[in-house]
Amino acid sequence: MKHRNIFVACDTSNLIEIKKIIKQTQTNKLKVVPKFGLQFFYSKNGRKFLENFQKDFWLDLKINDIPQTALSALDSLNDLKRCKYITVHANGGLEMLRAIKKKAKLINKNLKILGVTILTSLNNKSLKEIGHTKSIDQLVLKQAGLIKKSGCDGIVCSAQEAKLLRKKYKKLFIVTPGIRLPGDSANDQSRVMTPNDAFKNKVSGIVMGRSLIKGNIKNNIQRLIDHLNK
Repeated sequence: MKHRNIFVACDTSNLIEIKKIIKQTQTNKLKVVPKFGLQFFYSKNGRKFLENFQKDFWLDLKINDIPQTALSALDSLNDLKRCKYITVHANGGLEMLRAIKKKAKLINKNLKILGVTILTSLNNKSLKEIGHTKSIDQLVLKQAGLIKKSGCDGIVCSAQEAKLLRKKYKKLFIVTPGIRLPGDSANDQSRVMTPNDAFKNKVSGIVMGRSLIKGNIKNNIQRLIDHLNK
């Protein structure tokens, strides 16, 4: 199972909790990489903690701005030497995506840029409210084309669209959030799937938050291992 990428969403601003999540999700049976989002990165101690972090991590910022501002944001992260993945949003457009990918090579040759498509909290009704006329599948395919054309290293989408993308992009790195263990609540997510079902859709990695970090973390990790062994 260690060839499967498991990203654990460290969604808290509490540094003690962050350290606990990182320590208790480590196992020799799975490849687990911590993912830090806006909540922790914006917190008082978050940025400083990541400066000195000694393991690979994912910084989930979903950068989305005019190209020059996006590039300046990336420049400001230059000191985060163990940052392996950074997210940018496809809504920023092809020029921004290309610029970010080009700059990443100069900052750190190991830094991977992942393009985010439609958030897993949205559904087709949500898209209509925003003003989109295309379905989620149509939009994700369109955005994936931009991300691929820009040279970015991977795509973030729900596991429901991953099967569709994998048919078109055989070797693309596809990561899926909105993953829940069987029986767990979907909470604020609209497009969810279990880990096994996601990997059946040939995703490269999954992001898990509440199913792992709420309650007894070690028990949750064992639940995940047992689930993946089925």
